[in-house]
Amino acid sequence: MNTAGKTGILVILCCITVCKSYAQSSLRSADTTKRNALQIHQTPANKGPKAIKREVSVGIRLNTDGWSIFSDIGKVKALDGKRKDMFYKVRVLQVELSEKKDPREQKITALIAGKASGSPKYVYAKVNNFYGLKLGVGFMKLIAGKPDPGAVSMHWLNVIGGSLGMLKPYYINTLSNAEAIKYSPETGSSFLNQRGIEGSAGFSKGLSEMQFIPGGHFKTALHFDFSANRKNVIGAEAGVNVEYYSQAIALMANQPGKPYFVDMFVSFQFGRRW
Repeated sequence: MNTAGKTGILVILCCITVCKSYAQSSLRSADTTKRNALQIHQTPANKGPKAIKREVSVGIRLNTDGWSIFSDIGKVKALDGKRKDMFYKVRVLQVELSEKKDPREQKITALIAGKASGSPKYVYAKVNNFYGLKLGVGFMKLIAGKPDPGAVSMHWLNVIGGSLGMLKPYYINTLSNAEAIKYSPETGSSFLNQRGIEGSAGFSKGLSEMQFIPGGHFKTALHFDFSANRKNVIGAEAGVNVEYYSQAIALMANQPGKPYFVDMFVSFQFGRRW
């Protein structure tokens, strides 16, 4: 074989070797790329913070006919993954204790010294204290804004549930009676005679006579969340509350009782989310 033939064979062998090496390198590179792509697919590039699922808050409510203290326990319902922390809908369990007052109530000081067992201050013509223990469920739905730092979110809250009314007679001390008295047709003249009233007999008087009255309630309100931190609850509400009981509730003497209460309110609350 001449020199040209040997050179040609050598060139062909070199080409085969180079092509084989390139093919093996390409296969290794493709395998590596495939493994990297699989790892990227399995491991999100941006996992993000843990989604909020629960919240608990406590607050005070100022009603046009009294006051309330309450606690909300919420479960966050995510609309979708992108808005999981916008608190689009929160299912709420609410517990509330309230006291109802008549607009005519006015605490005054007795004109004469009271008995040691009571207080010289009393509410003239008040015949009953009325308290309500309420348990309700509802939803709070986002209608504007979102809980970004410095932003305010606005929600629409609706709650409905049962109420347990607690009616306690109001006792006063008088000059004409050795024992504290409550309002009745027999004691009416002494009960309403300001010149003979020595003051209130105290909160504990009448507890053993408390009546329990079943009922129901509904409230609707706008809820504003002012928190700059997604894990805090700092809110205020303004709305309307309706309560209905199985019997008429009398609060003042010579005024007809009624089985329902309708009031407007504002409330303030704080709590935590997690």
